[in-house]
Amino acid sequence: MIKRIDSMILDSFSTYIRCELNYSVHTVSAYMRDLSQWADFATGGHPEQLDPLSVTTSDIRLWIGRLARQGESPRTLKRKLSSLRTFFGYMMKRHGMMSNPAAELHSAKADKPLPVYVRQSEMASMLADDFDTGDFTSVRDRLILLMFYSTGMRSSELETLLDNDVNTAKGELKVMGKRNKERIIPFGEELSEMIAKYRNLRDTTVGGLPPERFFVRPDGQPLYRRLIYRVVHGALEGRTVAARQSPHVLRHSFASDMLNNGADLFSVQQLLGHKSLETTQVYTHITYQELKNNYQLAHPRAAKKGGPHGN
Repeated sequence: MIKRIDSMILDSFSTYIRCELNYSVHTVSAYMRDLSQWADFATGGHPEQLDPLSVTTSDIRLWIGRLARQGESPRTLKRKLSSLRTFFGYMMKRHGMMSNPAAELHSAKADKPLPVYVRQSEMASMLADDFDTGDFTSVRDRLILLMFYSTGMRSSELETLLDNDVNTAKGELKVMGKRNKERIIPFGEELSEMIAKYRNLRDTTVGGLPPERFFVRPDGQPLYRRLIYRVVHGALEGRTVAARQSPHVLRHSFASDMLNNGADLFSVQQLLGHKSLETTQVYTHITYQELKNNYQLAHPRAAKKGGPHGN
């Protein structure tokens, strides 16, 4: 029976959730941070002394309560409990632990904030701006914006997109989503033309055979997450009323504009790669809010007396 949680067990657990549970790199990193934080709390700063058999439900409840008093959000507390629940489940499965002290603990339900999105008119204005069609970086950066908005893909999916998986003849691309689940996303003529322009410039700039990754830097090396964020943030900054300017905001914009323009919820779910329809339904609240705002602005009896349409 394991008496101490050492680095070998932690490495094995990391491999388990990454390879067997197919958790994303970011989820694995978050879970490992949570475990380190928990072990530090439980041992008074000596995590190497943590004995899994001595951990009780009350110990974990005490930690979660402390974090809540320190102002951690319900969403964060829910993830930290999930980290411990998964870890002790692994200890039962692989190391003979008899029970999971985190199994029955549940944090307060987190309120789901409405996704931030860029208005359709704002996106149209940005994509209508002139750019240097002969410069590789300018064309690539414009294509990044257009691809996010036209496909709704995640930043990680764009980062790892393979050149062979982008098919302009069929007007579709294949992405690798969460838990290594593939999905096909169709796209239109505008994106197809931009892809062709980008590929021509890329082949001239980089030289040699086409790279494995679709998006690259001028030296042929693939993009990285921070660079993708800077491209999107730089394009959106000062051009939108959205509170955030990130690649995920463009994913939200894709979903809300699809629904606003008549797409059915199930189709948007498939395009986004959501496991549950409930996850996609949050965008219906966005479209309703937009409808409500338009009503308040436009209907002569909606405004308060003395307002723009009042008497």
